[in-house]
Amino acid sequence: MQSPFVHPSAYVDEPSSLGEGTRVWHFCHVMPGARIGKRCVLGQGVFVASGVVIGDDVRIQNNVSLYEGTIVEDLVFLGPSCVLTNVTNPRAEIDRRGLYETTLIRRGATIGANATIVCGTTVGRHAFVGAGALVTRDVPDYALMTGVPARRTGTMSRHGQKLGRPGPDGIMVCPESGYRYRVEEGLVRCLDLDEDAPLPSGGRDLGKPYIRSRPG
Repeated sequence: MQSPFVHPSAYVDEPSSLGEGTRVWHFCHVMPGARIGKRCVLGQGVFVASGVVIGDDVRIQNNVSLYEGTIVEDLVFLGPSCVLTNVTNPRAEIDRRGLYETTLIRRGATIGANATIVCGTTVGRHAFVGAGALVTRDVPDYALMTGVPARRTGTMSRHGQKLGRPGPDGIMVCPESGYRYRVEEGLVRCLDLDEDAPLPSGGRDLGKPYIRSRPG
C-alpha cells in the first residue's frame, strides 16, 4: 500500500478521505467531507468542495474546481481549467445553497481543457468532450462532443481515437487498438472488451501500432 502524498503547499481539511497512492499537488484545497479514491492525481490549483465524490485513477489537471453535487467515476480525465457548475441560475444576492444539482461524469470520460459542463447533466462512459466545448445536456456513452453549444460530432473508442463510419456489418474499428465497436440497442459497445475491464498493457495492446489522429 502506498500512502497518499500531499504537497506541503496544499490543504486537505479533515475529515476527508484520500485513497492509497493518490497525489495532491501544489496549492490544492480539499474541503472537509470530500471523498477521493485510489491513485488519483490532482494537479496544481485544484479545488474539491465538501461532498464531492471522486473515484479511482482519476486525473485532474491544473486549475479545476469541483463543487458540491459533482460525482466523478473511475478513470476520468479532467483537462486544465475545465468548469463544472452546480447551480443553473446563480445570483449573488440569492442564497441557493441546498439547491445544488448533480453533475455526473461517468467511468472513462474525458473533459477537454476549458470545457464547461452545465450542472444537472451526465457525461456518459468513455465520452470525449472537446476543448472549449459547452455541454448543456446529457452526453451518450462514447460520444465525441464539440462546439458551443456542444453537439455530437463523432464516436470515440476507449483509447481516445475517433471511430470511422460503420462497415456493412455495423462494426467500427479503433485505429489504435483494433478493438471493434458496434451500436447495440441504441448504445455503443466494445465487442472485444468488457465495459468494466481495464485496458490491457496499461492502456495499449502490445504489438498494435499507435496511430495518432485528431478528433473532430
